[in-house]
Amino acid sequence: MPPIKQQQPGIHIQWTTITYRSVLLAILALVALVGVVMYFAFPEPTKAGMDKVGSWISPIIDKWAGKADKKPGPKAGQQDAHFTNIDGTVKVKKANSNSWVTADYSLPLEKGDIIRTDSEGIAKIVFADGTNYTVKQDSLIVVEENSTNAAQQTQVAVQVTTGTVDLTTANLAAGSKSQVTVAGATAVFGPQSAAQVKNDARADSHEIMLTKGSGEVKRGTETVQLGSYEKVAFKNDSQFMSKSKEIGPPTLITPANMMPLFVSGKQTNVNFSWTPVDNVSGYHIRISKNPYFSSTVLDRRVSSTDVALNGLPEGAYYWVVTAMDGKGKESIESEKNRFTVIPKGSADVQLPLEIEFQQQAHIIIIQGKTEPAARVMVNGQEVPTVQEDGSFIYYTPPLPTGESVITVTAQNAKGGVATQTKRVIIQ
Repeated sequence: MPPIKQQQPGIHIQWTTITYRSVLLAILALVALVGVVMYFAFPEPTKAGMDKVGSWISPIIDKWAGKADKKPGPKAGQQDAHFTNIDGTVKVKKANSNSWVTADYSLPLEKGDIIRTDSEGIAKIVFADGTNYTVKQDSLIVVEENSTNAAQQTQVAVQVTTGTVDLTTANLAAGSKSQVTVAGATAVFGPQSAAQVKNDARADSHEIMLTKGSGEVKRGTETVQLGSYEKVAFKNDSQFMSKSKEIGPPTLITPANMMPLFVSGKQTNVNFSWTPVDNVSGYHIRISKNPYFSSTVLDRRVSSTDVALNGLPEGAYYWVVTAMDGKGKESIESEKNRFTVIPKGSADVQLPLEIEFQQQAHIIIIQGKTEPAARVMVNGQEVPTVQEDGSFIYYTPPLPTGESVITVTAQNAKGGVATQTKRVIIQ
């Protein structure tokens, strides 16, 4: 018989390893058991409670399983376009509607929507890729495509059914496409390019002109590459498109866009100047009180690059210049600059003006303070309300992508004038 092993004196501890997984499984088993009992005792309340608990437990389980906290991929699919400027009568017919509605800044533009301007209507539209379209008077366009894929490549396509459209593309990502169709021809433009598209169905006249950047036009089996100020034109029964080199317009210098001009008494001389254009015989300058140029206060052809005009009353004006070749053929229009004539009081009349600018997407919020009862204008537009203490707030219309100039002018009854100008960049 073997000897009995004597137990050594002292305290002896036995360890049992319990893992967190085991604890969790035990808790879940207990919860499940309680749930089963409760379900048979109170079926409806228990079901609702279990659904609620499951909604917050599920993400925890997914996280432990490595399924949670995955960031969503880039938004893809059809995108909205938006108006950045509406002037005059502009109508929209949604793709899912048979009626026309008045254009509004809050109205999204989607695939299949139709935009129409009348004889005194202009609309500016920005698309998902940053391309800006200016739909001029008596025009109709259709949004054919406006989408973004998971790689952030954009596809924008617009059909110009009738009228004139100016467009400027943004810095497009590789693989993106911005195109315009007109009378069976399709123009594709490169990044940071600008073009003008005209479609006159009644006269059977169709034109696409590139003013900056790169582009190509396809019609049937024919493809034509375009450079700056090159244009293709065709009629419906033309076998081929005709390509020509066009005259570039001058660049306006003074008055600069959105510039206030302060005049004293009856001295209202305004000097207009622009850059010269090579190989032209003259220039055609027009000044109007409205952006449609439906009526003009000056319509003159000159040989120089400057004009002095006297006697312009107080108010806002627009001016534009074209260049003319030896045969009288005119270039496309320059940019339309707007300026405001403001009467100025004596030099010793002081007027305070404090301004703060805040950006909210494409809108600039202007908060300021001036003299009580003073008149305040932002880019020629009157601020509706100036408080008794001279404080005011003004929301600009949505501004297009890129650089814009904001000029704030205050004027009191004594003729005192104060102005501040700020350049803002909308991305």
